[in-house]
Amino acid sequence: MRKAYRILYEGGTGEITEKKSRFIANFKPVQSEDEAQAFIEEMRKKYWDARHNCYAWIIGKKGEEKRCSDDGEPSQTAGKPMLDVLEGEQVVNVCVVVTRYFGGTLLGTGGLVRAYSKAVKEGLTACTVLTVEPAKKIAVATDYNGIGKIQYLLGQQEITTLDSQYTDKVELIILVPDERTGKLKAEITEATSGKAEILELEEVYYSILDKEVLLFPE
Repeated sequence: MRKAYRILYEGGTGEITEKKSRFIANFKPVQSEDEAQAFIEEMRKKYWDARHNCYAWIIGKKGEEKRCSDDGEPSQTAGKPMLDVLEGEQVVNVCVVVTRYFGGTLLGTGGLVRAYSKAVKEGLTACTVLTVEPAKKIAVATDYNGIGKIQYLLGQQEITTLDSQYTDKVELIILVPDERTGKLKAEITEATSGKAEILELEEVYYSILDKEVLLFPE
């Protein structure tokens, strides 16, 4: 059974200061380890004069791939806490780099863990994170007598119509969440007395941002 998951859709930047040390968190959506490494190198070049550029990334619907680095900070005080925040938020396809400019005061291991965690949380507030849900594209063909009933059903259930063609018959491409597919097909069949042709086209994932439907490949 396919499940919903959360992705970083748009990156952002957040910054905090702890005892004069600056912690700058930069986020970017990534689909592969190569993309993550390229972003990490980009941040290292941008902040070439910083003492540390620590990172964490998670890739895959189920977070199958993940990695983190303390980049010279004491072990387990930077990369792992950053990764923990991402896992806690259940965000995938994400890479974050936290750059530290040392302020002259040692923070201790506990202070570092809190600072890097806080920087990631602050950066996330500037990002766009989407919940991506499984759905099916379904083609529905009907005569003109049946289209009104079908459109009523779709409107009642807030089902998105992706495309429509009006010729000697009406053909719709609709987007139906996985868990509602069986019920809706039965209702369309009943409403049109079995005259509507229904064909499942492909499985996708989708999300809605600012009332716009975004589709993601399986």
